[in-house]
Amino acid sequence: MTQFGIDVTVDDIIDSLGFFDNWEERYKYIIDLGKELPEMDASLRTEDYLVRGCQSQVWLVDEWRAGKLFFQADSDAFIVKGLLGVVLAAFNGKTPGEILAFDIDAYFTQLDLLQHLSSTRGNGLRAMVKRIKDRASQTN
Repeated sequence: MTQFGIDVTVDDIIDSLGFFDNWEERYKYIIDLGKELPEMDASLRTEDYLVRGCQSQVWLVDEWRAGKLFFQADSDAFIVKGLLGVVLAAFNGKTPGEILAFDIDAYFTQLDLLQHLSSTRGNGLRAMVKRIKDRASQTN
């Protein structure tokens, strides 16, 4: 099982996306990332875990283990599952302090990501990040 943030890191994603010449290929890579997300149990796809502000349905479940936050995520849209992989590479398996200190905007800029997403997808991406950072703030 692939663990984003552990097996797939921010550097892996930056390197991989930089390899592709155009955004059509990059989108395919992002969609493939989403296919690597571990399967989320259907019982977790509830209102409690639904991320508000996303165009698609997105569920995000966190678990505290040994001082670090681990996340399970799922979406009903392939591209969004891939974007979840991009986000989880930055935050999964990190301490709350590491999550709060990580410059997600610089990461997205380095990936040249936000300008290649629709405004609603960009807002959804920000909502996912806010949910994770809010959770890290509560446990810090």
